Amino acid sequence: MTDASPLVKRSLVDQALEQLRARINNGTWAVGQRLPTEPELAAQLNISRNTVREAMRVLAFAGLIEIRQGDGSYLRGRVDPMDTVRVLSSCSIAQIRETRRILEVEAVGLAAKRRTDEDLQLLRQALEASAEHYHGELDTFIRCDLLFHQCLIDAAHNPALSELYRYTSNLVSSQLRQTLDIHPRRQSVFDLHGALLDAVEQQDSQQAMALCRTLINEP
Repeated sequence: MTDASPLVKRSLVDQALEQLRARINNGTWAVGQRLPTEPELAAQLNISRNTVREAMRVLAFAGLIEIRQGDGSYLRGRVDPMDTVRVLSSCSIAQIRETRRILEVEAVGLAAKRRTDEDLQLLRQALEASAEHYHGELDTFIRCDLLFHQCLIDAAHNPALSELYRYTSNLVSSQLRQTLDIHPRRQSVFDLHGALLDAVEQQDSQQAMALCRTLINEP
């Protein structure tokens, strides 16, 4: 009997989550609106306050609601990041490349126009780290490579683009891991990074975009 209790509790929480998500999706509450209290939700959903509390914690962890101590819970958004992560994780390499071309190429063009001396310093440091680990362990090299690309996107000085890239960096990491497991690391591909940095430094946005496009298309 004791072993079954957690399963029952989890099932009730899942049911509560399903009902709460349905209300969020159908617009029962506006973004920024204060949600009903735990007792009110428990009465509306016909479940216990403890179950409501657990469900609300899950929603807060997902970023859908904000729990303010002593004030209540507020709706932050309607899109569950976990749903987005599940969709992103099922993308093919071709779809990942398409996404990168749409996001990165345009962002790099902006970076070439807007980069600062501090941006260039961070880019050089990131490229040097990639060079140090070029022949080393694959995951370490990929982390260094992703940092270089993140610095490129950040140099566009558009917080939305930076955040989108951070959100999709796992996609890029997955693509790199798959392709580099099949194709050996090539110096010519790494050299494209240096040429890309040079184009950004010279504020040649067209050349930077062309090099970025070539880099993304490389196997």
